Amino acid sequence: MAFYRKNIGGLHQAVRIAAGVAVVVAAFVYLAGATAWLVALGGAGFALTGLVGYCPMCAMAGIGRGGVS
Repeated sequence: MAFYRKNIGGLHQAVRIAAGVAVVVAAFVYLAGATAWLVALGGAGFALTGLVGYCPMCAMAGIGRGGVS
């Protein structure tokens, strides 16, 4: 049983996962120290929203799967 309703579609999920992984990799390649870890954490969070198919910010903005909720 899901405790949330997915609000992003398949293509949106794939783009979020790819962008999140790219940010994590770029953070460790181009940055150093605490800055790299903070940027990587943000990228990981972005990828996580793609993996689960739910974005809290999209939900607050009223953007849902199949149009505006």
